[in-house]
Amino acid sequence: MKIWGVTGWKNTGKTGLMERLVSEFTGRGLSVSTLKHAHHNFDVDQPGKDSHRHRVAGAQQVLLASGARWALMSELRGAEEPSLDTLLAELAPVDLILVEGYKREPHPKIEAHRAAARSELLAPGDPTIRAVASDNAHDLDRPVFDLNDTVAIADFIAAELSL
Repeated sequence: MKIWGVTGWKNTGKTGLMERLVSEFTGRGLSVSTLKHAHHNFDVDQPGKDSHRHRVAGAQQVLLASGARWALMSELRGAEEPSLDTLLAELAPVDLILVEGYKREPHPKIEAHRAAARSELLAPGDPTIRAVASDNAHDLDRPVFDLNDTVAIADFIAAELSL
């Protein structure tokens, strides 16, 4: 499986770029999965629902299934956060896995950047960031794309990963 990351600081356009890239690559006939890192306590379950009640009761894992989808929730219960490699191993095989976040991991990435976010670029100090997608110009030693030029960004990623 090929892995490509979208990284950057908060409010720089990572999620929008991820969404557009998933749409672009699936439109090209590729199977795509995503993995997103969250820096805060999050919950995909709803209080009062059976699956939530199972989890709160102490279940290590809760698998919820229907004719339309299934979801597996795992509680760490004090254990360390799993590594990116461990999480990637949980995914079914696909042509491309797009990873949002995990800026310090060694996989290739594109950095999303918006001037309004007023954040410093990560790219100058990080060789794993192969390109930048931004709403303003930058003088860098790697390609810089318009943040909204999804086709050009997807073409670059496809070429880099030989997709």
